[in-house]
Amino acid sequence: MDNREIADLHRRIERELLDSYDEELELELDDQRFDEIGSGEAPPDSDDERAKRRRYFTELLRLQGELVKLQDWVATTRHRVVILFEGRDAAGKGGVIKRITQRLNPRVCRVVALPAPNDRERTQWYFQRYVPHLPAAGEMVLFDRSWYNRAGVERVMGFCTDAEYEEFFRSVPEFERMLVRSGIQLIKYWFSITDEEQHFRFMSRIHDPLKQWKLSPMDLESRARWERYTVAKETMLERTHIPEAPWWIVEANDKKAARLNCIHHLLGQMPYTEVQRALVELPARVRHADYTRHPVPREMVVPAWFR
Repeated sequence: MDNREIADLHRRIERELLDSYDEELELELDDQRFDEIGSGEAPPDSDDERAKRRRYFTELLRLQGELVKLQDWVATTRHRVVILFEGRDAAGKGGVIKRITQRLNPRVCRVVALPAPNDRERTQWYFQRYVPHLPAAGEMVLFDRSWYNRAGVERVMGFCTDAEYEEFFRSVPEFERMLVRSGIQLIKYWFSITDEEQHFRFMSRIHDPLKQWKLSPMDLESRARWERYTVAKETMLERTHIPEAPWWIVEANDKKAARLNCIHHLLGQMPYTEVQRALVELPARVRHADYTRHPVPREMVVPAWFR
């Protein structure tokens, strides 16, 4: 790269770091006013960028309010739904899952992110280790990667045989139709990013000590096998895009737009309505004359380093 390209990359990495600060702010932001956010010591930003960020937070909070309504509807109607999130490394799957679940009850909406199969699981029916995580009545389950590992990383990295690969494609449509027939709604998302965008996101992780843990040897190997992953993805979409459980493609080069678009689309997949809650009244504190609070020993108290 020439000096100009290097300088541009540095600027983008700085912007990515700023976005990561936004993400942390986003996770803490509840009742603060938006006009209070810009009062800190943040790096200077253009009016357009500040306005865009404000729109993003405003829309995200609105959509998260709708997700709370969806959650209540799922629990009340005893609906069952499975949502799969697939895509290349650094495509933004985890980011959108985090925003979906951020304000929801983990007893209603839970995330499944399984590690690589152990020696025993490798000898099981391929779908067996996923079945225990399927939802009961009134539950939403989000799979951060799923049984489609066989069509992607296992195929590209040579972790399955040709026979196992072909058997997967014979089995998965029937497996998913069986889930749907049993009353489970199945929604499948593929997060799509370009070669250049993945390269940039990997570079930003290298430069961000809080995100370096996200880079694994498998991630780095995926860069060298980009085209093989593309072929595997195209084959997967062609052979598993079925009417009962179609694939939905999320254009994810713009992470924040991808989050909003995915959540908006997800909300449109279920005919939820707002569930009216009973008015909550806080009961009065009951005091007893014979109650005495015991003092807490000072050595048990966490030191107040921050005030």
